[in-house]
Amino acid sequence: MKTLTALAAAAAAVLAISPTAAHGAKPSATTTTADQYVALGDSYSAGNGAFSTNLDYSCNRNTYAYPYLVAQQRPNTALTFVACSGAKTTDVVNKQVSSLSASTDIVSITIGGNDVGFANLLVNCIGWSDAQCKTAVDSTNSQIANQLPGALDSAYATIRKDAPNARVVVLGYPRMFGASFGCAAAAGVDATKVGWLNGVADNLDATIGDRARAAGFSYQSSIAGFTGHDVCAGDPWVNGSSWSLGDSWHPTRSGYANGFAPELRAVIG
Repeated sequence: MKTLTALAAAAAAVLAISPTAAHGAKPSATTTTADQYVALGDSYSAGNGAFSTNLDYSCNRNTYAYPYLVAQQRPNTALTFVACSGAKTTDVVNKQVSSLSASTDIVSITIGGNDVGFANLLVNCIGWSDAQCKTAVDSTNSQIANQLPGALDSAYATIRKDAPNARVVVLGYPRMFGASFGCAAAAGVDATKVGWLNGVADNLDATIGDRARAAGFSYQSSIAGFTGHDVCAGDPWVNGSSWSLGDSWHPTRSGYANGFAPELRAVIG
C-alpha cells in the first residue's frame, strides 16, 4: 500500500521473466504456451518493504515481491506484473484489470487495506494517545464492516468477468505485532494498542476472506503463517518503523519469500 508510506511518519518465468512482462506489459507471443499469470493489487503485491524498486519506481515493484519470486520458481510461467503501491479496489478496476483476458490462467491479488485507511489508522495509533488510537480503530472497523464488502465484491466481479478462465488467489494481510512489542521498530505502541491493531487485522482478514470465497476465489490468510515473525520477532517478516517510509509496515524480503510466495504456491502449485 503506497498510502502505508505514512505509517513510518507516525513512528518516525517461463523460467525467467522478460523485462517487459515484469514491468507490466503483456507477455510476448513467445510465451503464449506458458501459464499466463497476472499479479494485481497494492503494495503488498508490488513489493514494498523489500527496500527495492528495481522493476518500477512509480509503483515500487521489485524482484523480491512474491509475484516475481513465484513466477521464477514455477516452471513455464509468464508474469504480467501490474500491482502498484497505493492501489485501492477502484484502481484495480480502472487501471489493472486491462491486463486480464480469457487467456489468463492465474491471478493473484492483495487489496482492501487502502480502502479502509489502514495507513491513517497507524498514523493515529503509533506514538499517539490511546483515545486517539481508539477513535481511528473504531473508524477503520466501521469501514471494514460497511464499505469494504461492496468494494471487494465489485472488484472481484470485474476480475472474474475479465479473466473468466483464471484461478484467482486472494492473499490476506498479516498481523504486525506479536507477544513482544518493545523493540525500536515498534516504538509508540503499548499492549492496549497492540490488541486493537491486531483486532483490526483479524477483521480485515475475515472480511476479505469472506468476500473472496463468495466470489469463488481461493483465499490465503497470512495471519497464521506470519505468526512468530512479527515486527519484534527474532526473524521478522514484517518491517516496523524504518528510515524508508515506503518500506515501513510492509513485509520484509523474508516475508515475501517465506510467507506470501508459499501461500500462493500452495494453491497454484
